[in-house]
Amino acid sequence: MKKHIYIYSPSGAVRDKAAFRRGVARLKTLGHEVEIDEAALASHLRFAGDDETRLAAIHRAAASGADVALVSRGGYGLTRILGGIHYKQVAKAIDAGMLFVGISDFTAFQNAVLARTGSVTWAGPALCEGFGVGGKADVADGQDSGEKQLPDDIMEACFDDLVQGQGEGAGWRQNRETTRIASNSIAASAINTGATTEFSVKKAVMWGGNLTVLSALVGTPYFPDIKGGILFLEDVAEHPYRIERMLTQLLHAGVLGRQKAILMGQFTEFKLVPHDRGYKLQSVVDWLRQQIKVPVLTNLPYGHVATKVILPVGAKTDLLVEGRDALLFWGHS
Repeated sequence: MKKHIYIYSPSGAVRDKAAFRRGVARLKTLGHEVEIDEAALASHLRFAGDDETRLAAIHRAAASGADVALVSRGGYGLTRILGGIHYKQVAKAIDAGMLFVGISDFTAFQNAVLARTGSVTWAGPALCEGFGVGGKADVADGQDSGEKQLPDDIMEACFDDLVQGQGEGAGWRQNRETTRIASNSIAASAINTGATTEFSVKKAVMWGGNLTVLSALVGTPYFPDIKGGILFLEDVAEHPYRIERMLTQLLHAGVLGRQKAILMGQFTEFKLVPHDRGYKLQSVVDWLRQQIKVPVLTNLPYGHVATKVILPVGAKTDLLVEGRDALLFWGHS
């Protein structure tokens, strides 16, 4: 079924115009009607237009009547304009059925909307990184295969389920972990050692997103006050010690200990160095499990990766864990 998708740029300037064009073409190939905001390719400093331009783009998206408002890309820029967003207008559009979808810097918008209105938005792809992939795929020996890359089929299937009103959940298998951890979280400990365990969380608010952006909202009116929620996190190009430092901020702010579960998504594109001396991302996960009595799950297929599910920010969600297998369920959207 054809859907009306509105493309706008509330964050960083679109530098890869080819990816932008490929993304638009891909959505049209999938049968959708694509409307491009008048300032989608604007540029001011590193931003997609000055603050007023990007605020106006958000409000045009909300007023467009589209089925989906999809950001062109992430980057940086939303935190500085959160005070100028007309949240009632955004909530009205969501109530009318509009799906706001994005990733990375879009975390600021999503959590601000949740904090100010309680409305649900969607953590998923952006136009360029999700639908605008292209170029040639490499074969194992490093030679050009001559085949164009296509958007990830799982990502596209999840997006299609969402826009068709059929999205209801996501399942995945956690990492196989062997490091011993503290026993203060029975569920997490059993998961870590590979033992069979079952636990569930019912009707908890799903929230979170990019860890860097989320931690920058702490102490502001745009940080949701969620108790008993399911918090999901991801990041890109952040060394594990920086990830731990941001988690420490959330820990000391009293955020992590109040949740029902912490879901660690994909943390990619960082480089370990010799003086880490064995300190790695798993070290951070082990440390976190020693700090809280909340299950910490791993390998959620969401983040700055091709294969990712789409997650509701602000929706009541169930979580079921059986051994390494985990399932989120939020019902039909």
